[in-house]
Amino acid sequence: MGIKTQVLAWVIGGVIAASGAWAAPQHGIAMYGEPALPPDFVSLPYANPDAPQGGKIVFGERGGFDAFNPFILKGRSPYGLRVHVFETLLGRSWDESFTLYGLLAESVETGPEREWVEFQLRPEAAFSDGTPLTVEDVIWSFETLAEKGLPRYRTVWDKVASAEKIGERGVRFTFAEKDNELPLILGLGPILNPRDWEGRDFAESTLDLPTATGPYVVGEFEPGRFIEFEKNPDYWGKDLPFNRGRDNVDLIRYDYFADGDVIFEAFRAGETSVFRELNPAKWARDYDFPAVQDGRIVKSEVAHGRPSGMEGFVFNTRRPQFQDWRVRDALIHAFNFEFVNQTLNGGAYPRRTSYFANSVLAMDHGPAEGAVRALLEPFADGLLPGALEGYNLPVAEGGERNRTNLRKAAALLEEAGWTVQDGVLRDAAGTAFAFTITVTSTAHEGIAGLYVDALKRLGVQASIELLDSAQYRERRNIYDYDMIVNLWGLSLSPGNEQMLYWGSDGVKTPGTRNYMGMNVPAAEAMIEAMLTADDTEAFTAAVKALDRVLMSGRYVVPFWYPDVSYLAHDARLKFPEDTAVYGDWIGFLPDVWWFEPRN
Repeated sequence: MGIKTQVLAWVIGGVIAASGAWAAPQHGIAMYGEPALPPDFVSLPYANPDAPQGGKIVFGERGGFDAFNPFILKGRSPYGLRVHVFETLLGRSWDESFTLYGLLAESVETGPEREWVEFQLRPEAAFSDGTPLTVEDVIWSFETLAEKGLPRYRTVWDKVASAEKIGERGVRFTFAEKDNELPLILGLGPILNPRDWEGRDFAESTLDLPTATGPYVVGEFEPGRFIEFEKNPDYWGKDLPFNRGRDNVDLIRYDYFADGDVIFEAFRAGETSVFRELNPAKWARDYDFPAVQDGRIVKSEVAHGRPSGMEGFVFNTRRPQFQDWRVRDALIHAFNFEFVNQTLNGGAYPRRTSYFANSVLAMDHGPAEGAVRALLEPFADGLLPGALEGYNLPVAEGGERNRTNLRKAAALLEEAGWTVQDGVLRDAAGTAFAFTITVTSTAHEGIAGLYVDALKRLGVQASIELLDSAQYRERRNIYDYDMIVNLWGLSLSPGNEQMLYWGSDGVKTPGTRNYMGMNVPAAEAMIEAMLTADDTEAFTAAVKALDRVLMSGRYVVPFWYPDVSYLAHDARLKFPEDTAVYGDWIGFLPDVWWFEPRN
């Protein structure tokens, strides 16, 4: 099934109301309608159930790690720990917008209005040390994560009125408020082993090895240098249809390097197995080295139908110079996207024209109409220009100089009380307009350099600060920056996490992803409308309305997005021809890849 066909199937299938009650426990659950796969499905449609088993894959990563708890703010945990070692009650199919199938739980059941959800645990589900999974372990996991884990776990748990054991293997969560996504969100909560934290504080960062239920266990490691994940031969779930064709390689290794250039050189030298190229100009120019020429390395391009998400320079509106929307609008005009994209990417990538571009959830760029307008109109007095009328990013004309947009930017700045005095932009009190762009990669440093050059023409004094990953993450968690580069990866099923991204609690609460510091009641109302929508039409209208609030808020200077992934990889590594609608994203690499030795 092609990407467009898959998305269309989701839209049509989603017309069935979400409020329809399950008559009995089911093998899966969808946000709207019913799961696409029947109870007796053989495998996920984008997995190869006959994939060979064995071999290894080596990734190159920037930074390092110093802790093995990925669920708290303290410490730096390896990415692979969360995805290879820990499991959830339900597992996601990335071929459907938001559908989950039984994993640790063999069934899921909800009330008539999704006012509760009940999971029945599989009797064979067990931790890697052979200890059976119990209902008590599940409840402990949710309670502990809410009390001491990342803020997003508390956000969800606050909506749960009670958790109770039902029979021998059942657990029921009753909700304190209406939220159609809650049964699915709880299904995706990580399940931990309470015995791993006996005698120590969950909130403290350590390198104690976890005993989880997933297909891999932590093998050899050296903090800051490498970590290996070994396939557990006694993994309880290896024969589940959901897992058939997944987790095929025996060893997954992550090697850590200082920067992207070093990672690429390690790949060229055969030290790592895969390299994601983010620059299409380099993809066309720099992949003629011997391993490519003789076939040891192959180049693969993987298209997708997922939302673009948002990446760009993020204004921290907690800083006074960025609180006026006209200032932010001016600095968006100053960014010559067309010139930068041509210079760095050969003009190959499209721009992120909305937070959900490249999908059916993206806002329309004309005036708001119908259900979208009805959602926004009660907040009209607090909305910024463009939310109701329609908003489009400025297009640069005239090559590098961008004269038209810079004139518009200067006019906006003057309206906001900033004028050029002796070549420096100042306010009425004589304070210079100055800020720092904090980045963590040489690629972003290059984009920032082009932007700083453009800002000089407005009299803006912008500087660049390059930090290592640990410093950057620490500063970002407490919002200690003027401007950063951030990427919000968004899906076809936005939900509760949107409050973590755009909710007012994030203005002061550390560790959220509200990096711009926005506090907009309309945004929270649109998220609430998403969470309580009873059908696809209402849900889509709420997302489109949220998209308008975000874009017209002018919180980010948007970059481009890749509508195709460029993957260079060891020729012995294979993946299915029919990829999920999400393409090269979560659940793809290394999940459904396999290793074939050369003859």
